[in-house]
Amino acid sequence: MNGIKPLLLVFLGGGLGSLLRYLVSKTLNDYFQHFFLGTFLVNIVGCLLIGFILGISLKENLLTESQTLLLTTGFCGGFTTFSTFAFEKHSLLRSGELMHFSFYTLSSIIVGVIAVAFGLWLAKLL
Repeated sequence: MNGIKPLLLVFLGGGLGSLLRYLVSKTLNDYFQHFFLGTFLVNIVGCLLIGFILGISLKENLLTESQTLLLTTGFCGGFTTFSTFAFEKHSLLRSGELMHFSFYTLSSIIVGVIAVAFGLWLAKLL
């Protein structure tokens, strides 16, 4: 796929994903003092979605290349956030919250990988 179409698909999907991430994070991040629930959830849901989307995309070409680009690179890329995750980990370290840092980091990585695998597994069920 060449031209401006892939750029517009990524732009549209990324904008929608970023907007949704902002709303979820703004709503949920204030509930726990040392655990950024909004960021955690968008990253885990994003992992689940990308596993599922790529799984159904690979399965008998159920999605077009345009749909896959819009949903994965665009939406999931805009919805999830590694930079905010890294900043939040840094703030926990700076405040001396080593246990919260460790729990947040490990749970995000482990649950994220499990969510991708679960998304791929769900796609196989279709």
